[in-house]
Amino acid sequence: MMVLKTVETSGNTKTKFDWLKWLLATFLLIAGLIANYVYNEQPWPLRLLAWLFLLGVIAGLVLQTYQGKQALIFIRESRMELRKVFWPTRQETIQTTFVIAIMVIILALVLWGVDSVLMWVIGWLTGQRG
Repeated sequence: MMVLKTVETSGNTKTKFDWLKWLLATFLLIAGLIANYVYNEQPWPLRLLAWLFLLGVIAGLVLQTYQGKQALIFIRESRMELRKVFWPTRQETIQTTFVIAIMVIILALVLWGVDSVLMWVIGWLTGQRG
């Protein structure tokens, strides 16, 4: 009888066969690419449905691995954090955009002025301008 060795990491178990699941997922993806090339005369909606099914199988397989479970936990926690974000109103966004545009124009004019003065000074120091 075969016994799976597991490693306990923060509530999730990492089996030593995760590499086999990743290998199988990679094989399925490559097989799907080859099948898509071989059966390119089939209507694209049919091939699209086959791809969606295959990607669902691959995703289900990958989510059974330790890394897949960690990615799912990360996505769930990210969604919770995203709900906590304060989103500005349309009016605040327009006002902020306007202020930034004005500041960019002012800064561009200031830099143009400083560049012009420095070019004049360099020209005067090198004797190229009289």
